[in-house]
Amino acid sequence: MFFFATKQSNYDKSNKITSVKIPISSEAILLADRILKSELAEARQEIGEMLLDELCDGSQIDIIKLQINDENQYHRKKNNRVVMKRYGSYRPATATISISNRTAVRGQILAPKSFLDTLLHEWIHHYDTCKLKLRSIHSKGFYLRLNDLKEKLKVK
Repeated sequence: MFFFATKQSNYDKSNKITSVKIPISSEAILLADRILKSELAEARQEIGEMLLDELCDGSQIDIIKLQINDENQYHRKKNNRVVMKRYGSYRPATATISISNRTAVRGQILAPKSFLDTLLHEWIHHYDTCKLKLRSIHSKGFYLRLNDLKEKLKVK
C-alpha cells in the first residue's frame, strides 16, 4: 500500500508541474536551431552537448553526458512490422543521454526535428530527476513541461 501511495504522489506531483523554470539564453535558442540544420552524428554530438550544458546551467542542475551512436534505433518487430522503437534513453545513474542517429529499419539519418525532439525529451527526464526530485515518468505533466521547453527554445 505504501509503494502505491508513493507512485501515486509522484504521478500527481508530476502532473501539477506544467512548465520548466529555466531562463533560456539566446545561445540555447541558436543551438536548438543549429541542431535542426545538422545531420552528421559528430555535429549533433558537439551541438547537442553545448545545448545540454546551456539547459543544465540555466536550471542549476548537474551537467549530463551525451552519447550519439550512428547505429539503427533499437526496435522490435511482430509479424514483420515494427511495433516498438527506441529513439533514445536517459540513464540517471550515469547522467547520460543516448540517442541513435539512424532510423530503426532503413538505417537512414534521423530527421533533425526527430533528433532534437528526442534530445529534449530525454533532457526533461534529467530535469525531472535532478531539479524536481521526481521519478521521471511519461505523465501529462511531463509532456506539458516538454512542450513548454520547446516553446521557450522556439522549436517549431
